[in-house]
Amino acid sequence: MKKVSWLLVFGFAWLAASSQAQQAPVAPKVMRYAFLSAETSFDPARISDLYSRIVTAHVFDALYKYDYLSTTPTVRPNTAAALPEIADDFKTWTIRIKPGIYFSDDPAFGGKKRELVAADYVYSWKRLYDPVNKCPLYDTYREKGVIGVDELRQAALKNKAPFDYDREVAGLRALDRYTLQFKLDKPNPRFLYILADNSVTNAVAREVVDHYKDAIGDHPVGTGPFRLASWRRSSQMVLERNPNFREEFYDGEPAADDANAQALLKKFKGRRLPMVDRVEISVIEEAQPRWLSFVNGEFDIVAPLPYEFAAQVVPKGKLAPNLAKRGIQLDRVLSADRTLTYFNMEDPVVGGYTPEKVALRRAINLGSDVQREITFIRKEQAIPAQSLVAPGTYGYDPHYKNENSDYDLARAKALLDMYGYIDRDGDGWRDLPDGKPLVIEYASYPDSSGRQFSEEWAKSLTALNIRFKIRVAQFPEQLKAGKAGQLMVWQLGYTAVNPDVQDAFQLLYGPASGGQNLPRFRNADFDAIYRRMQNLPDGPERMAQLREALKITTAYAPMKIRVHRVLNDLMQPWLVGYRHPMFGNQWWQYVDIDESLRPTH
Repeated sequence: MKKVSWLLVFGFAWLAASSQAQQAPVAPKVMRYAFLSAETSFDPARISDLYSRIVTAHVFDALYKYDYLSTTPTVRPNTAAALPEIADDFKTWTIRIKPGIYFSDDPAFGGKKRELVAADYVYSWKRLYDPVNKCPLYDTYREKGVIGVDELRQAALKNKAPFDYDREVAGLRALDRYTLQFKLDKPNPRFLYILADNSVTNAVAREVVDHYKDAIGDHPVGTGPFRLASWRRSSQMVLERNPNFREEFYDGEPAADDANAQALLKKFKGRRLPMVDRVEISVIEEAQPRWLSFVNGEFDIVAPLPYEFAAQVVPKGKLAPNLAKRGIQLDRVLSADRTLTYFNMEDPVVGGYTPEKVALRRAINLGSDVQREITFIRKEQAIPAQSLVAPGTYGYDPHYKNENSDYDLARAKALLDMYGYIDRDGDGWRDLPDGKPLVIEYASYPDSSGRQFSEEWAKSLTALNIRFKIRVAQFPEQLKAGKAGQLMVWQLGYTAVNPDVQDAFQLLYGPASGGQNLPRFRNADFDAIYRRMQNLPDGPERMAQLREALKITTAYAPMKIRVHRVLNDLMQPWLVGYRHPMFGNQWWQYVDIDESLRPTH
């Protein structure tokens, strides 16, 4: 009896322990990394920075997305059931939305599940035009020519009345619960790229906007793979898996010769997305603590690598052996971007179209040593840019060369002398042709990177005997001043959001002045080329127009296109599946955390 009782007790104990082990919760997979600049808003209609867009790209859904595994930009259906039906010479686009997609739960929905419908995209698109939202990309979307929507904006402005969201327009309609239709006033063969812009053309529920009103930027509620769990402004963002996210599975169509992508497809195909449960993002503006946090294993990825550490981490473009031994991974890409210095064309000193004003800008450009910037600031992690056309976008030619990238101090000084920018009072500094002091004011930032670029700018102008001032402020303040035409000279970067060149040329398109066109450049010939290019299909005729546009920008010199950046993204061994997305900003749902690869000591 005693033996039997002991066995029974042991058996019950074993069963209880086994049951508890089976019920033990699995630790969530958490990915941690840092942004190098603070977010501004999580309202897609109001975002003005890259980092906020990375967050919203994972919270909200566009109709289409880019194939994560394809090196050739390939658009796939996302919330749409299929590619659009296109008619009327690329002027009518009809999209069917998948039924059964739901927003993440939110008090705005009154405790009910809220399905995504075609009307959500109609409403969200109209929000880009509402003057109240001051959408930074309003000009971009107005130029797409969706019939009738801009008339709603103009009526609101004229009558000083609220934007009429309930008024139906011919160019933007929900034909039924799941069918959306766009009608354009001109052909647009590349409109699909706009429909795949997951940073702006996302579905926002009207109830959420009505519920949170002016605080909507603090309450992103979408149908995407993640939802905002907590947020300390300019410090930390925590996102977690959206419990309402639809059944999405890992797939793609990588190139046959892309061994890395083929391996990822083999490893993950069929896995439900997202594969991580939580994403924790810190904001660390200074490079050293951001890098050290990665080295110490506190962050799973550093993207991109700060320039200061490039020589030690990626000598000659290769991962350092000591890091390779640790299993650190490197993803190195030439970014689809361009950095530039622009001149305010309405400024009384550097603006204007007369020969002496053009000569001043061209001389400053010729006196700007971009190769020195690449060597000493960017640590060889960039290449000289020849034009606004970014790598990976239509019209980019790695062999194209023009005056834009030239550095010629002698020519620069000769230009200044020829057009009357000489030292008239003997103080060693050049004056304006009318004898007044010539002073250039450059807008910069208070961080270490901003200080480096300010010093480089000072060297270039001092070599030309031109006085200078540095105007220091945080990015949001500089952006506000830039849009108001209050900056003389400002340097910043633009990353392409799609594979076309049209948005790049909008940076100089006259009607976009004060919006995307921060230089406020106005040229009738350039504007006519811009409009022709928008309607033409890709081919020799469109390419010829592109080349003519580049000639105009070189001649008038409203900006100096500086570099295309090389990005080095480094991952810990346990972060599996990362590839830098050329377009779309989406990657969180495609990566996994493999704890077996994390050191135990």
